[in-house]
Amino acid sequence: MSTSTINKSNIASKVWFDENKMSLLLNDGREISVPIEWFPRLRDASPAQRNNWRFIGNGEGIHWPDIDEDILVEALM
Repeated sequence: MSTSTINKSNIASKVWFDENKMSLLLNDGREISVPIEWFPRLRDASPAQRNNWRFIGNGEGIHWPDIDEDILVEALM
């Protein structure tokens, strides 16, 4: 009997927004979405401020310098 292991990742490779949610693509191919309402700084930020982000910890987190916000990918799961 053959067994296979699914390698799950907490590393993001892409971040994008729509009007109500933030979505992430993880290195293992999963996509997750969360309401931006959960994050008041993101909710109240302009689209330009939301889109000015960078990965921290090689994709373990996301930082928004304009609004001084940091979110860990693991916290979204």
